[in-house]
Amino acid sequence: MTRLVYIKTKNQIDKIRLSSRLAAQTLDMITPHVKPGITTLALDKMIHKFIVDHNAIPATLGYGPKRSPFPNSSCISINDEVVHGIPGSRKLQDGDLVKIDVTTILDGFYGDTARTYLVGDVCDEGVRLCEATKESLDLAIKEVKNGARLGDIGHAIQSHVEACGFSVVRYFVGHGVGIEFHEAPNVPHFGDKGSGKRIKTGMVFTIEPMINAGVHEVEILDDGWTAVTADGKLSAQFEHTVAVTDDGAEILTLSKYS
Repeated sequence: MTRLVYIKTKNQIDKIRLSSRLAAQTLDMITPHVKPGITTLALDKMIHKFIVDHNAIPATLGYGPKRSPFPNSSCISINDEVVHGIPGSRKLQDGDLVKIDVTTILDGFYGDTARTYLVGDVCDEGVRLCEATKESLDLAIKEVKNGARLGDIGHAIQSHVEACGFSVVRYFVGHGVGIEFHEAPNVPHFGDKGSGKRIKTGMVFTIEPMINAGVHEVEILDDGWTAVTADGKLSAQFEHTVAVTDDGAEILTLSKYS
C-alpha cells in the first residue's frame, strides 16, 4: 500500500466512477446465480468473463506476493470465512452466507465493492448479522464529509453493530483506492468519534465493514489468503467505494441492489 494520500481530480474521479459502476454491475450480474448447488469456481468464472468482456481487468487475479499470488478473479468467502476466500470446488448450500468481493481495473482505474448474499433459508442470526452490517455501512457513509475524521466512520460502525450484539473485525480495514488497488489512508471500522486523519474533498476510499457474530479475532488459513473467524461463527461484509465531495460522499459503487 502506498502511504501517499491521493487527492483525486474531477477527471480521475470520473474514471474511478466508471470502474466502480462496472464492479457493481458485476455483482448485479452474479446475483441470480448465487444459489444452492453452484460451485464458487463457477461463480468466479462468470465474474471473470463479465469483467473481461467489458474491457476491464479483475484486480485480484495474480495480486499479491510472487510466491503466492491470489489465483482468481474474485474473493468468495462462505459463513465463517471473513474475507479473501479462494474460489474452488465447494458448492453453495441452503443457509449459507456468501460474501463476494470484486475489484475492477478499467482504463487503469480501480473500483472495489463487496456484498453478502443469503442463500436459501438462512438462520435468524445470519439474517440479523447481514442487516446490521449493511446498516453500519449506510451509517458510516453518512459520516463522510470534508473536514470530518476517519474515526467518525469507525465509531458509527462499531457503535451500531456492538449494540446489535456483534463485533467488528480489526485485522482488516478499508483503504484508499482508485489510482492503485490499495492506497492510504487506512479506514478502520472501529474507533472514537473525532479521532484519526482529516477527511478531505477529493479523497476516494472504501468502507467495508467485516462484522462477526462472535469474537472479532480472525485466523488465516494455510492457503495464505482465507481469513476465518477465530471461533467459527458467522461473518458478513458489505463494501462501497466512496468519493468525498464538498457536500458529503458520493457512493461510486451504487447499483440496483445496493
